[in-house]
Amino acid sequence: MQSAGAKRTLKDNLFTGDDATRIASSLTFYGDGPMYFKQKSNVIFRNYESFGYITDNRNFGYKKTDNNGNDIGDKIVSQSGAVFLSILGQKPQTIEDIAKKITVQFTNVDLETIKNDAREFFRILEQDGFVVSGKTLQECDEKDSRFSYEVLKPAIGTSDCYPINKTFNKSSQEFLDEYFKVEPQLTSLHIEITNKCNERCVHCYLPHENSANHIETDLFYNILEQCNDMKLLHLTLTGGEPMLHKNFSDFLKKCKEYNLSVNVLSNLTLLNDEIIEEMKKNRLLGVQVSLYSMDPKIHDAITNTKGSFEITKNAILKLKENDIPLQISCPIMKQNKNSYKDVLLWAKTHNIHVGFDYVIIAKCDNKTNNLINRLPINDINEIIKDKIVDVPQYLELVELEAKNKRNDTPDDIVCSVCHSSICIAENGNVYPCAGWQGYVVGNVNEESLKEIWINSKNIQHLRALRKRDFPKCIQCLEKSLLRRICG
Repeated sequence: MQSAGAKRTLKDNLFTGDDATRIASSLTFYGDGPMYFKQKSNVIFRNYESFGYITDNRNFGYKKTDNNGNDIGDKIVSQSGAVFLSILGQKPQTIEDIAKKITVQFTNVDLETIKNDAREFFRILEQDGFVVSGKTLQECDEKDSRFSYEVLKPAIGTSDCYPINKTFNKSSQEFLDEYFKVEPQLTSLHIEITNKCNERCVHCYLPHENSANHIETDLFYNILEQCNDMKLLHLTLTGGEPMLHKNFSDFLKKCKEYNLSVNVLSNLTLLNDEIIEEMKKNRLLGVQVSLYSMDPKIHDAITNTKGSFEITKNAILKLKENDIPLQISCPIMKQNKNSYKDVLLWAKTHNIHVGFDYVIIAKCDNKTNNLINRLPINDINEIIKDKIVDVPQYLELVELEAKNKRNDTPDDIVCSVCHSSICIAENGNVYPCAGWQGYVVGNVNEESLKEIWINSKNIQHLRALRKRDFPKCIQCLEKSLLRRICG
């Protein structure tokens, strides 16, 4: 690669947009500046050749109670910046070693210029939270601190337990959509590594009768390799109960090697020390677990598994003890409508984020017997009223969302599935999403994930759908009411 700027320093070409001005006008760091640099361990970088994309895990990881300072966002860097970041990596290197590797790519620029430009480039990325530096290797590693529950603020009350969305300038997908206007970019994959589960939750959308199949290990590793080639960012591992797979720990290890953001959806009843140790090694990993009530009888009645409450609760505390980020999910249904708030309060005292909703979907085999657990509309109204009282910002957010709906057009897409995400079952079948397993769009045993993503007729059909294809939904009464509420 030749330097586009020749003797004009590379720093003018490392960022895009406003960030290019920042580095062009930045100070030059000489003297006793940092010797070692590295990319932070909770950051994902992808080189798309014509540009580079770097992000923290906030688009995919689970929020902690105290979000202050945890979110650093996304950044697009130029083609030259992508080269610098590719060479930087996640192990501390001296600026001299980094510069020598960069000179191989920029043969028309002298070593000293590259060293100075790299130092300035990385220092700005350090200010933005993507990079750490140090005068010694040890100092550099120590600055790359991992998440800890101990540093979170003491929690009082329930308001922060509710899922409040923080507004960002752009999401990861919005950044990438700007560069992939014609062909959607797959950024998130959901893999069901087994359809077997050791619980029988009354509301579950998955039919578990005679389900005892696991994904073949070679197939899983092959899928990960394909994900790496497609520059995937986020992977969800689930089931059934994913920890029932004999190679679950090995799967986690391989995900770390590919620098994937990983979320594990589990009931945690099979959590053990080996799994905990592997989870601790991956700073891009989060866990989601369902806790339905602090009353063991209610929780166990929902899971249809005696003793599950105590095991799950203790596993949650074990993850906290080991500083593994997790989110508690508390679906609200008839059985726990009077006790779900106890879960919110308990989670709050432990600085664990908890989300809840009252949506229960029918089973993916089209059976609806699980919907008997749904709350009636009057109960849902009461829950919403309580939420407005507990979280004053909630009504404001609802109104803001309703206002944004007014900007919807008939040409907008209906759903993000097959635009940025997709699901693979244990038998290799590919579905639009986990809850829609009756619509197979391909099988990774028969063709590559990329071929399915690009060429599947079923996927192309879903992508072509627009809101205008559902006129009754566009004109529904609820939407009209929201518009009137918001003026």
